[in-house]
Amino acid sequence: MAQTASTQHSEIAAIDAGAVLDWYDRHARDLPWRVSPADRARGIRPNPYFVWLSEIMLQQTTIAAVRKYFAAFTSLWPTVENLAAAPLDDVLVQWAGLGYYARARNLHACAVAIVDQHGGVFPSTAAALRDLPGIGDYTSAAIAAICHDEVVAVVDGNVDRVVARYVALPSPVREEKPLVRATVQQAVPKRAGDFAQAMMDLGATICAPRRANCLLCPLEPACLGTKTGDPLAFPVPPAKVEKPHRHGHAFVIRHPEGKVFLRQRGPKGMLAKMTETPGSPWSDTETAATFPFAGDWRAAGEVNHTFTHFHLTLTVWSVTADTPLDEGWWAEETMLDREALPSLFRKVLKTSGLE
Repeated sequence: MAQTASTQHSEIAAIDAGAVLDWYDRHARDLPWRVSPADRARGIRPNPYFVWLSEIMLQQTTIAAVRKYFAAFTSLWPTVENLAAAPLDDVLVQWAGLGYYARARNLHACAVAIVDQHGGVFPSTAAALRDLPGIGDYTSAAIAAICHDEVVAVVDGNVDRVVARYVALPSPVREEKPLVRATVQQAVPKRAGDFAQAMMDLGATICAPRRANCLLCPLEPACLGTKTGDPLAFPVPPAKVEKPHRHGHAFVIRHPEGKVFLRQRGPKGMLAKMTETPGSPWSDTETAATFPFAGDWRAAGEVNHTFTHFHLTLTVWSVTADTPLDEGWWAEETMLDREALPSLFRKVLKTSGLE
């Protein structure tokens, strides 16, 4: 482990793309947005809209969670033109619960840009795709490789892990991104799209976070991580950084006629444009509640929620009143599934006694 990544890299055997593709041809996962290797060999092309949609949804999210959202989106909006024509609020409602809500806003903006600027046709190169809203280095490479076989490295978290073990990377992956990308890039074959998906599948099913089924892996013969006897020691974890803890209050106003008062969050910042209950600002210290109006406010409990960069605790207060605030609307308690409520505020409503 004392070797540096740069000196060790000279000892690394190139990834055997042929072995990876042979494995993929037999073991590719069946995913609703994917064209199987057999169909791809028969000339069936992947749908760029489906690939793009799935890749945006899969950021920071699992395939199990994404399946139902992908099915709902493609049922409501089967083409990028349909999605571009949809109101943003409708898109946010369908996205609610999937998290990282800037993705939904960028998704809609990207659909509009593809229709307005590209006639509804996705650009075919990673460089051109990167100019679109919400599409970065990874997503642009994934779309270009999977849909058009552009010979470009596609490196997600699964591929990071495969390469970190393959080269026995002695440093955290985030410190060695150029090396990881170069290792993949030099192996990309003409079947670039199948290779990209094969490497993802290897990381998801064989070279997984908590297990390494090395005997089943096509890369095992040259894998330096396997040769150490402890492939699970890789990737080396980064130093842990303690997340700050923030606090606030959430106010659930329930109308006697079976309604609850909701409002839309601001256009920027955390959970922008999503639906919420009224509440206080979130701060680093606990403060007393300042209620929106006088009433019989009762503490209903606390909600704990973790975002990427901080933990949050909200004290939930509930009152029965017919007093509206300046901005917002009354929503039927039986129709809350039609609101763009993120998981945090669904927890708030549940804590107050609303399911």
